[in-house]
Amino acid sequence: MGIFRRKDRGATAVAEAESDLNPVIKEARRLEAGGKVYEGIDLLTEANRANSDVVIEREVIAMRHRAGTAMVEAGNQNPSYPEPATGYEFRYEDKVPTVTPEELTPEVLREAVLNHGCLKVTGVMDEATAKSLADDIDHAFAIRQRLSDAKEVDPTRIYEEFEPREPYQVQYVERHWVALAGGVLAADSPKMFFQMVDSLEQAGVRDVVEGYLGERAAISAQKCTLRKAEPDVKGGWHQDGKFLGDVRALNVWLSLSRCGDVAPSMDIAPVRLDDFVAAGVNEGDLHYQVTDETAAEAAGETGIVRPIFNPGDVLLFDEMFLHQTGSDPSMPNPRYAIESWFFGPSAFPEEYAPIAF
Repeated sequence: MGIFRRKDRGATAVAEAESDLNPVIKEARRLEAGGKVYEGIDLLTEANRANSDVVIEREVIAMRHRAGTAMVEAGNQNPSYPEPATGYEFRYEDKVPTVTPEELTPEVLREAVLNHGCLKVTGVMDEATAKSLADDIDHAFAIRQRLSDAKEVDPTRIYEEFEPREPYQVQYVERHWVALAGGVLAADSPKMFFQMVDSLEQAGVRDVVEGYLGERAAISAQKCTLRKAEPDVKGGWHQDGKFLGDVRALNVWLSLSRCGDVAPSMDIAPVRLDDFVAAGVNEGDLHYQVTDETAAEAAGETGIVRPIFNPGDVLLFDEMFLHQTGSDPSMPNPRYAIESWFFGPSAFPEEYAPIAF
């Protein structure tokens, strides 16, 4: 089909040479060599906040990937989940427990997941940044198409295919399926990846994710996706744990546009499910696909909900959460969002490439 290709190695060598000339990157690599990789990442982050630089953004992904592989290869860390904030009085939007970033703690998140399967957090990212990222998704799609058969590299780094270190790899088919679903891997856009991670960190999400999982988290390159969902996109009920396997996981689903009424949102069963519901029961179903009837039964008296999100709102849930894309062809707008799966390194999916959060 010729949709994707590996980037030109000559251009990579040039970028590496440019990086070697950058004193901030030199210092970050010195810190990494001395066992202070996160200090190196912080140094790069501060520099890029002050003056955005595509070479630094590219180095941030590479350094986070090296840190992520080290965490995963270090083995079991015997993590534990936090004690839930028993009796916490949530406010509810569309039957979904909802808090502000200031209210969000690992204990509050655990309470919500154990009782409702999910937690909505409003205003995690400011609206202007969210809308800018939505525009960048369109730009990345256009660049990806333009470069598909051309021997060139996008100088803005809005789209540049991420190449993990061996033995990790991102397969052609993985990018192909993401593209068919209206997405692009976040790691394939150094600029957007940096903005996403930096915004989450500044909102305190990293500390909450780490506290919830009981260990510093790693993003999966293959399961962190920038998405554009058109109104006619079809949903499919599923629980991600059905195909992720035995993991320690948390999804941070970040809306970049108003959705749920004027654009596709998510249909969800806002209840705690401790087991997998029946899946793949009809001929032609994928092994993890759940029927509408089974989803409605699992939702029980609470019922199926299609929440409304504003740009910058987040929905947090784990691998047992039952959901699908909630769409309607009559909706006037597409929905832009970032889906980020965070994993505890002690139970990280073997086939995925880790990037430290």
